[in-house]
Amino acid sequence: MKTVDLGKVRSTLWAAADELRANSKLTPVQYRDPVLGLVFLAYAENRFEAVRGVVESKASARNPATAADYKARSVLYVPDESRLSSLVDLPEGDDVGKATDDAINAIEAANPELKDILPRGYRKLERSTLIELLRLFAPLPTQLSGDAFGFIYEDFLSNFAAQEGKGGGEYFTPYSIVRLIVEILEPFQGRVFDPACGSGGMFVQCAKFVERHNESASRQLSILGVEKTDDTVPLAKMNLALHGLSGDIRQANSYYEDPHSAVGAFDYVMANPPFNVDKIKKDQLAGDRRFPFGLPRADNGNFLWIQQFYAALSPTGRAGFVMANSAGDAGHSEKEIRKQLIESGTVDVMVAISSNFFYTVTLPVTLWFLDKAKVGTPREDTVLFLDARHIFRQIDRAHRDFTADQIEFLANVVRLYRGEDVETVDGSEALLAENFPDGKYVDVGGLCKIATRAEIEAQGWSLNPGRYTGTVAVDVREVDFIGDLTALYEEFATLSDEGDVLRSKVDAAVQGILDA
Repeated sequence: MKTVDLGKVRSTLWAAADELRANSKLTPVQYRDPVLGLVFLAYAENRFEAVRGVVESKASARNPATAADYKARSVLYVPDESRLSSLVDLPEGDDVGKATDDAINAIEAANPELKDILPRGYRKLERSTLIELLRLFAPLPTQLSGDAFGFIYEDFLSNFAAQEGKGGGEYFTPYSIVRLIVEILEPFQGRVFDPACGSGGMFVQCAKFVERHNESASRQLSILGVEKTDDTVPLAKMNLALHGLSGDIRQANSYYEDPHSAVGAFDYVMANPPFNVDKIKKDQLAGDRRFPFGLPRADNGNFLWIQQFYAALSPTGRAGFVMANSAGDAGHSEKEIRKQLIESGTVDVMVAISSNFFYTVTLPVTLWFLDKAKVGTPREDTVLFLDARHIFRQIDRAHRDFTADQIEFLANVVRLYRGEDVETVDGSEALLAENFPDGKYVDVGGLCKIATRAEIEAQGWSLNPGRYTGTVAVDVREVDFIGDLTALYEEFATLSDEGDVLRSKVDAAVQGILDA
């Protein structure tokens, strides 16, 4: 479908589904899984029907088509009773909830890799709500192509994340952030790892990157992930299956558990870990090889995550991940860990992102990129700093994202720095010509700067891009104000959080005295 048509379908579907939820007794999280399950069934039917004619034309009475024939084409086998079109045509008196649960059981039985990952409990939905949902989604297989289904699924994930607030953000990373990470990381082939994988969006975008370069993702990539929350693991597995992928997703707590024996094992690491987590039991981590630069004394998990990503890389591996801005300037033991990481020669690119890209955090964030393969090359002693805080599309008052040409442009700045060919399929030619008229990398005020290790040391081992890129000449006051305001607001937010904690402790202590 055209982008405009697809956008209309997505918004219409969400508005209708959300209206049904508003008129039911369910919370967004209770409603999320059954809705995504119906989208899954619609998508599976769509892919099945697309290849069915070819598969059956090669079958015979003696050798009928089997589930294996469909799997050979990266398609799930869909039994008759698992088709949404069949469910919506059930006779008036039939138990629709039971039939939908039976449909889930049947498709899982036909495809063992789906065992126990699809939502159940449709009998718990109000009959009228379930019937309306079936009517809403049943026509989709004849209206949308496979790629469009992927967008529908991602759109529903993002909308549920927005409704669920902080909890939703733990499983969903905005599409444009993931796409930018993937374009800079360039995961052409190998083992991909995400130890905080949420709903698996990083893996899906890796696969799309491979396919955009005319290769088969299922042949080129091995996908391994860890997710702490039980309820989110099925979301990730559904998301992979929805995009014709398979992977090994384990439920575990990545602070204390290492189910994939990650040290040195991966070509690519991608993640959006939870920021500034406290109360981690660091006594359980002593001697763990995933923390080669030592444990931070601060009660903060950021540099535990960063070390995990570094340690998981093979000698030529690359990592790209989202991190709180504060990690780039944190002092004391965290500064010492950051210094060791910089001295290892593997810090490659740092990208500052503006506020309002995430549902859970309004503050700006930084994307970190590590590259062990640059050790021993001319780039070993340098880091590219990119300030993208002034590059974005304003979606609404509270949300921003990147357009396709902005993502391509930022990735092309990195390609120029690495001496690679640029890509212009998404229309970044104008931005490239404006900033790099000779087609070669140069430092651009307010946008990008290559800094040497000596320059970074002179800045107190800071990895904050704003310290290096300077400001655009024509916008000095505006950019300086934004940078200062951003830093002050982040500090204010941190102090406010600490103040809330202290206030609760004081309240508890005073109340204890009064009660006595």
